[in-house]
Amino acid sequence: MKVIAFANQKGGVGKTTTAINIGASLAAIKRRVLLIDLDPQGNAGTGLGFVRNQHAQSVHGVIMGTSAAQDNILATNVVGMHIMPSSPALSGAEVELLDMENREYRLRDALAPVMDHYDYILIDCPPAMGFLTLNALTVATDVIVPLQCEFYALEGLQHLMGNVSEIQKKWNPSLNLMGVLLTMYDKRNNLSKAVEDDVRAAFGDRVFKTVVPRNVRISEAPSHGKPALFYDMTSPGAQAYLRVATEIVDASGDAEALGIRH
Repeated sequence: MKVIAFANQKGGVGKTTTAINIGASLAAIKRRVLLIDLDPQGNAGTGLGFVRNQHAQSVHGVIMGTSAAQDNILATNVVGMHIMPSSPALSGAEVELLDMENREYRLRDALAPVMDHYDYILIDCPPAMGFLTLNALTVATDVIVPLQCEFYALEGLQHLMGNVSEIQKKWNPSLNLMGVLLTMYDKRNNLSKAVEDDVRAAFGDRVFKTVVPRNVRISEAPSHGKPALFYDMTSPGAQAYLRVATEIVDASGDAEALGIRH
C-alpha cells in the first residue's frame, strides 16, 4: 500500500488535476484508491462532481479527532475510487493545530484504521508548507511534485526539496520522492523543452518519463465533475495520466498485470 502526497508550494501547477486524474487512472487499472482533499479550496471534490457544502463528511473532523476516518469517506462515480472531501472549516485548521498534541501526526494516526482498505491513498496538499502539508508528508510513503513548465519552476522545486529533506530528518525518515511530474507541457514552446531539460539534468530518473501536455480536455473535465479519463478517454491529457499511473504502479513494485476497468 502506498500513500502518495501531491505537493508543491506554488499554486496553479496542476496539483489537484493531477491527483484526481492519477486517482481515476489507478482505479481504471483496478487499484483501490482513496483521494484525500487536504486543500481548503476543496477543488478535488468539485472536480469529481461533489457540490461543496452539501455533504457532512470532511477531512477536518478527522484531523481534529472529532470524527472517525471511516465515517468521512464518500464513493465517487469512478468505480474503485473514494474521496475524503475538504470543507470550509479546513481553512482554520492551521491555527487549530498550533496548540494540539502530536500535531504533525494527526492525519497519520487517524488514517490507520482504513489504510488496509486501499492500494493507494492519494493526498492533494494545499499550496503551502504549513501543518496540513506537514501532516500529509508525515503519513506519506511517497511524494510526487507536479511542476508546471515555466521559468521559475526549478527554483521553486529546489526550495520544496529542501523542505522535504527536513521532513525526512525530523518526522518521516522513510518518505521517498517518487518523482517530479512535468505538467502543462507545450511542445510548441521552447521554454517547456528548456525547463524539461533543466529538471531532468537536476533530478535524473526521479522525473517521470511521461509529461502531461497542456490540453483543453483536461481543463474542461472538472466543470463536468469528471476526471479527464472519463470525460474524454482518447484525449492526449487523459492518455498521459494513464501512462503516469502505470509508471507509479511500476515504481511501487505493484507487478500485477495491468488492465483497463470497463
